[in-house]
Amino acid sequence: MSEYFSVGTTLFTVWGYPMSPIEFIGTVFNILCVWLIARNNIWNWPVGLVGTLLFGMLFWQVALYSDFFEQIYFFVTGIWGWWLWLRPRDEEDKAKGGRRIVTISARARLIYVFAIALGTVALGALTFRLPELFPVLFPEPTSFPYLDAFTTVMSFAATILIMRKELECWALWIIVDIIGIGLYWAKDVKLVAILYVIFLVLATRGLINWYRLWKTNAPLPAISVTAQ
Repeated sequence: MSEYFSVGTTLFTVWGYPMSPIEFIGTVFNILCVWLIARNNIWNWPVGLVGTLLFGMLFWQVALYSDFFEQIYFFVTGIWGWWLWLRPRDEEDKAKGGRRIVTISARARLIYVFAIALGTVALGALTFRLPELFPVLFPEPTSFPYLDAFTTVMSFAATILIMRKELECWALWIIVDIIGIGLYWAKDVKLVAILYVIFLVLATRGLINWYRLWKTNAPLPAISVTAQ
């Protein structure tokens, strides 16, 4: 069973690229998760939890440690986000049968930008030193520590926005997906790179779908980063 979850195990070969079971199955679940999010479907959360577990094991094996920690975060927020989507924020949500899509204030956007910049520097410095600090747990040198940290921290922020059904989440995901395409191709996990191409298409579609849903609920006030 442990060999089945190894990135070195080949399930099949595509154009000379050996596809591992963990990469293939994780990719399928994560594509389905994003497709469901774009459609505003609450079943994205349990599907995403499975994909998160598989990708966590994958990223640890290829020494993308920021992405490994990101999957832990995604698992926790996956449970939390599932609960939030089931919980109306106000009476209008209750009348509409669930959480509406909203936008955030200009002040909240500045807070997110500052937090992403600060988090990138901190996480990049930490992951760069992980092989030195914990050589047994992290035996390989960290790959692209600051670029990987940037996409990780931006993904953290985008996930919070998705959990709260805030439209701006898709702008962050589009940036993450563009960078991720090049990053994973460089690390020779090509299916994950192709997955991010699909994610880019789905994120663009999600932005369009969520914008239309937001417009149907307009006028809606912008909410602050600390609002319930």
